[in-house]
Parts: sequence; C-alpha cells; structure tokens
Amino acid sequence: MVTARHTLDRRRLLLGSGGLGLLGLGGCATTGQAFAPNPNAVPFAERRPPINPVHARMDRVFDITVCLRPFRAQGPRIEAETIGDALVVHNYGHGGSGWSLSWGSGTLAVRKAMANSPREVAVVGCGAIGLSSAILAQEAGAKVTIYARDLLPDARSARATGSWTPDSRIALADKAGPQFAAQWEEMARISFKRFRRYLGLADSPVEWSDRYSISEPDDPRRDPLPPGAGPALEFADYSERIRDLDPPFELLPAGATPFPGEVRRGSQMQFNVADYGHVLMADFLARGGQVERREFHALSDLATLQEKVVINCPGYGARALCRDESIVPVRGQIAWLIPQPEVNYGVYYKRVSMLSRRDGIVVQGLFGGDMQGYGDDHEVIDRTEAERGVKTLAGLYGRMKG
Repeated sequence: MVTARHTLDRRRLLLGSGGLGLLGLGGCATTGQAFAPNPNAVPFAERRPPINPVHARMDRVFDITVCLRPFRAQGPRIEAETIGDALVVHNYGHGGSGWSLSWGSGTLAVRKAMANSPREVAVVGCGAIGLSSAILAQEAGAKVTIYARDLLPDARSARATGSWTPDSRIALADKAGPQFAAQWEEMARISFKRFRRYLGLADSPVEWSDRYSISEPDDPRRDPLPPGAGPALEFADYSERIRDLDPPFELLPAGATPFPGEVRRGSQMQFNVADYGHVLMADFLARGGQVERREFHALSDLATLQEKVVINCPGYGARALCRDESIVPVRGQIAWLIPQPEVNYGVYYKRVSMLSRRDGIVVQGLFGGDMQGYGDDHEVIDRTEAERGVKTLAGLYGRMKG
C-alpha cells in the first residue's frame, strides 16, 4: 500500500466528460494474445487476470464525439425561484461530475420541488441529471413529464467518459462557498449508494474496473503546460472526504504488469452509458412517466407548462436558457475504438486516458492538463487530437512485454 503522497489524483486520471472520461500510426500488439504478469511480483491475493492489449489504431476508430461540460466556479446551482406562477428548481452546472453526482444533486433538487407535495412535476432536460431527478420525483409521489429537445442518446450526457469522478471540475477552490464541501459530500454519498442498485444487472450498466496510471521519466505530466494554455486554475478537490468509498491506488512492484515505467493500480466505478441510460429511461417510463419533445428559449417559457413545479436540468444549455454566464464551457473530445470484450480496465498514460466500456473503448487526450478545453465552446471534431491520443496508446502497447 502506498503512502498518501503516492495516492493518485483521480480527477487527473480519468477526467469526466465528460465526462473523460480518451494513425493507425504505430506499432502496437494486435495479436489479441493476453499479456501475463510475473506471477511472483505480487502476492497471490492481489493478482489480477491477464492484461489484454488495446488495438490502438485509427482504422478502428468508429466515432469521434465532442461534449461541452457545464462548469460553474461556485459549484452546481441547486436552488428555487418563482417564475410567473411556477416554482422552478434549478439543477445544473456540474462540470465533469454530472453522471457521478446525478442521484445526489437530484435528491437535493427534489426535496425543494416536493416541499408542498405537488401532484405533478415537470423536468426540463433528458440527460444524466434530468433522468435521475425525474425518477426521484416519481418516487416522491409525483406524476412526472420530461420536456426536452434531445433524448439521452442525442444529449451531451451521452458523450461522457463514464467514470465515477464526483469532484471532476466541480468548482474552484477559492470560489465555492464555505458550506459547499459538506453539500458535495452529501451528494457524492447519496449517489454512490444509489449506484449500488445497478451493479450486477444484465449488461452491467454500472460496474467496477481496474485502472492503471503509468509514469515514466519523460512523462509530459512532469512538464509545464504548453504555450497558450493560459493560467492554471485551482479546481476544488474533495476526494479525501469520501476516501472510505474508493479503494486507494497502490504502487505496484516492477514486473507486476507488462506496462513499462512506474505503475499504480486502483479500482473505480464506471458507467456503461448506453445501457445505463436505457435502464434509466425504461425505469422512468415503467413508472408512468411521459416524455414530450419541446425546446425552450427563455426561462419565462417554463411558466407556460401545465405543471407548476419544474425541475430545470438543462446542462450546458442553462447558459442560454437561463442567461447564466457563470456557466463556463469545458470542451471534451472522445475517440471511440471498436469494443474489445477481453479488455476490462482503464489506463492513464502521458496525458491520455483510456477506458474500456461495453459500448466502445474511450480514448481522450488531456494534453492541456486540468485546463484542457476550459472556456472552449467549439463542438467540432479535432481529428489531429484524436490521432495524437490513439498514437500515444499505440506507443504504450508497442512497448509492453508479452
């Protein structure tokens, strides 16, 4: 077990993308044969299944997606206001932590929405936060209708990395209020407990996987940020408050894995977003929920709904809908490699994050560090960025020991 100074920064390992959340260009192992660690390098009780290689080639990239995470320096906005004759409870601005905090923030929002026990509740938005809030409102006794322009497969939430990263760009350390840390911990613990309901289900909508952080002497994490990256901001880090929930990362002895360099290993929860989103929608509809396609252009539009209690979960759309310029876009891009069922782990190497999911292998370049994509609202594909990420992974697997 490593000491505290060796503990891995999870936010940097797998940045949500969002949450993170990772041509054909170089040699990599493509035989499909598993790499086997030295059986004497780790105690028997700590051994893992053989590590299979990722086929990191651009000709296996079947999609490239871009998402804008809704970051607020103060943390998420979870508060109520009256608009016309409607009570509107806002629930947006979760940065790279939307999936991870969805049940906790939804719980806080539903408490406000159900204060006067309304029979009907509207939810605006059908992403991670909207779906979770809608189900919680149903469980609280309300008839719920979701109003959204895009359903989950087309919403920004569907382009997230899919890792449990509850404090990924959740706030700035010097801007979050004095009570926010405790509120964040409550949201994280509520969410973590709720996710346990989805473990072990068919198709594994939520599951645990091993993660490896690999460091070498030429690791760019040791270098300054590239020119033009701008001043680095100090994002809030609350991971110590829930250390009992996450297994710590530990430094592995040489030869314990086929990876080169210094290797740390831990376990982390992940969301297989395609299946998990399908489960959430099915649960919502099975409880009598309804969905109506509708686009809103101003907050005053919400007062026209027949429901007079509205939970507003528009994600990054809150910047325009609510005229809320405290929302800062944080761009994230994912290159999707064809799924490999035999690959069941994630890697962080030279500022590239890889996570194997049931619906694809997520490859995300984090070449700008924590400031990657900050303030960038361009939802256009950068193929060069994708090629750089895949090439970096190809270099890793080309050096692994069989």
